[in-house]
Amino acid sequence: MAYDLIVKGGRVIDPSQKFDGVADIAFANGKAVMLGPQLPFDKGTQVRDATGLIVVPGLIDLHTHVYWGGTSLGVDAEETCLASGVTTAIDTGSAGAGNFAGFRKHVIDRSRLRILAFLHVSFAGIFGYSPTVRVGESEEMRLMAPAQAASVVEANRDVIVGIKVRVGKNASGNSGVAPLDIALEVANEVGLPLMAHIDHPPPSYEDVVSRLRPGDILTHAFRPFPNTPVNSQGAIKQVVREARERGVLFDIGHGMGSFAFKTARAMLANGFAPDTISSDIHAFNLTGPVVDQVTTLSKFLHLGMSLPDVIAATTVNAATALRRPELGTFRPGGVGDATLLALEDGEFDLFDATGEKVVASQRLVSKGVIRNGKMNEAGRHG
Repeated sequence: MAYDLIVKGGRVIDPSQKFDGVADIAFANGKAVMLGPQLPFDKGTQVRDATGLIVVPGLIDLHTHVYWGGTSLGVDAEETCLASGVTTAIDTGSAGAGNFAGFRKHVIDRSRLRILAFLHVSFAGIFGYSPTVRVGESEEMRLMAPAQAASVVEANRDVIVGIKVRVGKNASGNSGVAPLDIALEVANEVGLPLMAHIDHPPPSYEDVVSRLRPGDILTHAFRPFPNTPVNSQGAIKQVVREARERGVLFDIGHGMGSFAFKTARAMLANGFAPDTISSDIHAFNLTGPVVDQVTTLSKFLHLGMSLPDVIAATTVNAATALRRPELGTFRPGGVGDATLLALEDGEFDLFDATGEKVVASQRLVSKGVIRNGKMNEAGRHG
């Protein structure tokens, strides 16, 4: 068949097919259609030489806030996510039932990258988060809107992938874990996964993770003390192991205050890698500690995860969590998305949410993306 685009000669890493080697990737009609060595092409085929680069399925950032202009924490997805190699950004609860229509019309439907969403169980989404205003939307129980949320999901199943709730001292205050129980009711009703945010107790890490069902996602899973998944001796709490055994997924969701190198070292030392690695990018962490998704991925390379495992955590694992098997893969018929990366050597300062600095010897850098089978050379350093 005729190919529209071939990316030639890169190191292709596709964990969905357990493939890691030098190969070509061909795209046609907006889809990935062929992976193999020295693919033939004709004069009508666009060819991109990827020699010396790493070619992976389009990166999925499972935790972002991209309702730009609609919430104070929203960022422009094209200026941040797409520019750093992300082709699918998952907005996690910026909008609720009361303002999702605006998010869809003004952001999702107009974006050059794919934006999917976890709908917040709170009617107004995350409406009061800024450096100077911190209103925990889940503290106000009058904003819990289960019936309206279910209705909005039914009308937008093409872009809504789950339900979001934020609980913790900052997010739910005196309401504690009650918003989580309401959100779980909604998720059960619509048959979608739940993503739960956790911050300072109460509720405790144990209270939250014990409630989650198979396929639900705990974000901020490697957060610092208090409310960490490990005890003071660095051992993983039994409730955390039990949650993984029954199919709960553990997502990084780095954010402004939700990822610690200390916690990550303990988890990895115990053989407990994250299921997904996400940035929780928003307007107040662009200049640090998050910066972008490739910077977040670079932190896990520094911590000792292999490059294929890091790529899996932002491609096929994220697609599985979303129940969207067409994403995060180069299998024939998958979406025609790819990310071109460089692995640079040097000395790079990386920071966690507690202020701890490490000096990494390598970092990932975005060198461009392919969206729906078309090349976009925009990229930026991690």
